[in-house]
Amino acid sequence: MSRSKKTSLSLAALIAATLALTSCSAGSGESSGGTESETTSVTLALTGPPVNLDFTTTAGAAIPQALMANVYQGLVQINQEGALEPLLAESWSVSDDLKTYDFKLHPDVKFSNGADFTAEDVKFSIDRVKSDAWTSSVKNKMNVVESVKVLSDTEVQIVLKQPSNAWLYDMATRIGAMFDESGVDDLAKTAIGTGPYTVESWKPNESMALAAREDYWGEAPQIKTATLRYFADVTATTNALQSGDVDIVYNMQAPDLLTTFEGNPEYQILDGTSTGEIILSMNNRVAPFDDVKVRQAVMYAIDRQAVMDAAWNGKGTLVGGPVPPTDPYYEDLNGEYPFDPAKAKSLLKEAGAENTNITFTVPTRPYATAISEIVVAQLKDVGINATIESSEFPAVWLDKVFTKHDFQMSIILAVEPRDVLTIFNDPDYYIGYDNSKIKAEAAAADQADEAGYIEGMKKVVRTIVDDAASDTLFIFPNTVLAKADVTGIPANAVSEGLDLSTIGWK
Repeated sequence: MSRSKKTSLSLAALIAATLALTSCSAGSGESSGGTESETTSVTLALTGPPVNLDFTTTAGAAIPQALMANVYQGLVQINQEGALEPLLAESWSVSDDLKTYDFKLHPDVKFSNGADFTAEDVKFSIDRVKSDAWTSSVKNKMNVVESVKVLSDTEVQIVLKQPSNAWLYDMATRIGAMFDESGVDDLAKTAIGTGPYTVESWKPNESMALAAREDYWGEAPQIKTATLRYFADVTATTNALQSGDVDIVYNMQAPDLLTTFEGNPEYQILDGTSTGEIILSMNNRVAPFDDVKVRQAVMYAIDRQAVMDAAWNGKGTLVGGPVPPTDPYYEDLNGEYPFDPAKAKSLLKEAGAENTNITFTVPTRPYATAISEIVVAQLKDVGINATIESSEFPAVWLDKVFTKHDFQMSIILAVEPRDVLTIFNDPDYYIGYDNSKIKAEAAAADQADEAGYIEGMKKVVRTIVDDAASDTLFIFPNTVLAKADVTGIPANAVSEGLDLSTIGWK
């Protein structure tokens, strides 16, 4: 007996880095009275540009945000409720031992270069993740795959080394992207996928323009041209909206500016959620944060509610641990480290770390800048003197902090779905957490039944929190500001990409 799952395919597309097209896409959307070009194009304002188009070798959220599901697609996708749905696979079944997955693929799917998508491409793409071609650390999520067998053009069998609750969900992220073997020679500049859009133009640090494919295999998107424009200054995004240069400010980075638009019938505000954790990262490898008591002192020193209120107008969700409420193993851990400056001072004294000086490497992102000043003040109150070192994001921060681990404390928005093991179950990850306490338990949870997975992961998370591996300040809200006539904007950021395929005009 096997368990099968079938769902009618909803249109897939996720992006979050689409760019500056040309004047024909700016100021689009005069509602029903606009010209055809005005009602079939949209321009979005974003603040975090990709450094290239290759997420197989480059870390960071900006590339998959723009390309996943818009250009690249997987066998499955994550919907707005955070659940899995079929995508390139129209259905799948799982063996009784939970190790063998048989996927039935949609027929007549083509890549944007005209090549047919078949089971051979599934095998090629998965094998490539496991090869040296992929260097991004998330490739480790594919280690559980034992083999990929092509059964026919539209049927593929994937066998796991052991059962894994996480694997199929991970297949909806960048590691599950399907590639054409003839289209991977220059991924940093050329993206060839099965999705509804192609990259028409890309100007680093400025914009990316996506054009709808006429030969797309699924439901055609309403928007023919989507432009992502990147702004270093958050005020400039709202100014661009008011002037008509952009139609949507996605994942707004200046909540204090919303009052200008509240109650104005020309605009709409969407208050969604996300899987993004604002993490106060402590480098567990280096002093003083190689001492658990110092890390715990930081946890007690930070008033997370005050941080969220002052830096982000109270928008967001306090969780107390590195898991958002949309994950199945979430539990409220806010009570584990209540705001207690006296306790923080006591722990620092026990650790011999009173009046400690540290460098706080802060990426040039609006949320990081806003939060860092408050954190510095709260740390100073307990005897930790933090000096802010600004780090240009993404290029410099990714190189210095993420790759070279050259930092003591930093702050970052970790947006990858279900990323707790990505961050904490790899001692080579930039935080440098010693995963020896959780490695076996995490593996056991992954191989258990659903109930065992949830309970096992809760124990893993509690161990991480007990060790104060990092401080999750709050779950980042997904606030969207847009023209009133724009429809179909994804309110929640619960996957790696921003789905443009549903966006249209009244």
